[in-house]
Amino acid sequence: MKLLDRRTTSDLTKLLIFVVVTTLATGVLVITIGNLSFAPSKDYRAEFVDATGVVKGDDVRIAGVKVGTVQDISIVDRDRAMVTFSVRSDTALSRATHAAIRYRNLVGQRYISLTQEIGDGAQLQEGDTIPVAQTSPALDLTVLFNGFKPLFQALSPADVNKLSYEIIQVFQGEGGTLEDLLSHTASVTSTLADRDKVIGSLIDNLNEVLDHIGDRDDQLSQLIKTFRTFVGGLKDDRQAILGSLDQISELSVQTADLVSGIRRPFVDDVKQLRAVAGSLDRGKSELDRTLQVLPIKLQKVGRTAIYGSWFNFYLCHFQGRVRLPGGKSLPLDYNTGSDRCDLGGNN
Repeated sequence: MKLLDRRTTSDLTKLLIFVVVTTLATGVLVITIGNLSFAPSKDYRAEFVDATGVVKGDDVRIAGVKVGTVQDISIVDRDRAMVTFSVRSDTALSRATHAAIRYRNLVGQRYISLTQEIGDGAQLQEGDTIPVAQTSPALDLTVLFNGFKPLFQALSPADVNKLSYEIIQVFQGEGGTLEDLLSHTASVTSTLADRDKVIGSLIDNLNEVLDHIGDRDDQLSQLIKTFRTFVGGLKDDRQAILGSLDQISELSVQTADLVSGIRRPFVDDVKQLRAVAGSLDRGKSELDRTLQVLPIKLQKVGRTAIYGSWFNFYLCHFQGRVRLPGGKSLPLDYNTGSDRCDLGGNN
């Protein structure tokens, strides 16, 4: 029992230590991610002509070091943005302090950069406002990147991101230099130069296509004229075409009514026609023989009819069966023996 109590106490102690360490680590992580600060601070305001993208919680930095956070953004005079921010109490701001909105990254996050300019060195009091003359809005990336659009179309996404970041740093006056930008531009130019064969081949193929089109300019012009005439004819006959569509619609309705009235006998006729077609198919050999013999028979009949409007028929042979009372049948096979039959007369 004592051994069990000792083991339980040891496990409970380990569990408590784990919970405390985990709680402390979570708290540090929350403070780090949330940019929380427990140091005393002072609130100031800055007026901007454009504060697009600035949100509550963004950093306030001096020389790249975070000294505060943005607390609120409001609109004043309908065309101005008033940004309220806090900085640590040990950070001194003067009336010559300049506030500028900078891009934190290419995702679009911003921060406010505070710099000390030459001028009145009197300190700002808590709650004072940095006037709009001493503030700068963020760089308009849309206008900037539109100017580089032809260059970006020839780059890979990784090169575009790298060059864009360098451009932002140069034009915001922080990190990087114009020399770095030019070196990256030279790298881009080298990349384009490495693809000169592909570009040259593309231009040659395009020239060949244009030559073929130029050789057939007459046919192309004639095709365009013919198509224009065709479209013009359709335009002139649009009323007739639309009218014919109405007539076709009425004809369809009338046809549907006609079929609906004779649907059942029509179906029966189709069934009987199928039966007739089946019978003809089964006796097609006999039908073929009859069609072959029929011209000969007609020729003989016509030859006989030239002597007058009468015909002589001779019975040469008779064959059949006579059904007797009681269901019995008697076969008959009779040959007349006429001399006419030996002369090739009709049977």
